[in-house]
Amino acid sequence: MKTIFDPAAREELTRRIGSVKEDSHPQWGKMNVYQMLKHNTYWNGWILGTEDHAYKQAFIGKIFGKIALKRMIKDDSPFDKNIPTSDQFKVKEENGDLESERIQWISLINNYGDFSNPKFVHDFFGKMTKDQIGVLVYKHTDHHLRQFGA
Repeated sequence: MKTIFDPAAREELTRRIGSVKEDSHPQWGKMNVYQMLKHNTYWNGWILGTEDHAYKQAFIGKIFGKIALKRMIKDDSPFDKNIPTSDQFKVKEENGDLESERIQWISLINNYGDFSNPKFVHDFFGKMTKDQIGVLVYKHTDHHLRQFGA
């Protein structure tokens, strides 16, 4: 299974991030290209712990989180289209510096080579192993790149 902790997978993803263009349009979902880039820089910063994030699992996640996580990362199949986004990761602004977001996202992807965030707790899935995080991050990144045809 592909994981963000594999250097070849990170290289593949950074190449694909570089192929996203300003005029790229979503094949599904409500985000525009800027919102997708910004969503991913924030989301990856959250996973990596680059800022002072609060980590807390939602109550509904305590009931269904582990079951959903196992289903989502059990094999190499991509995430379903139109899976919901937690409110904290929804980007409201519609325009911004695409190139800056792209550079930041690529930098964050490369930071997984030295991943260490023992305090990380996913807001739905809860506490995760490093292997689970690696697969989830790869699939999340792939999901959004496929969303924009990359």
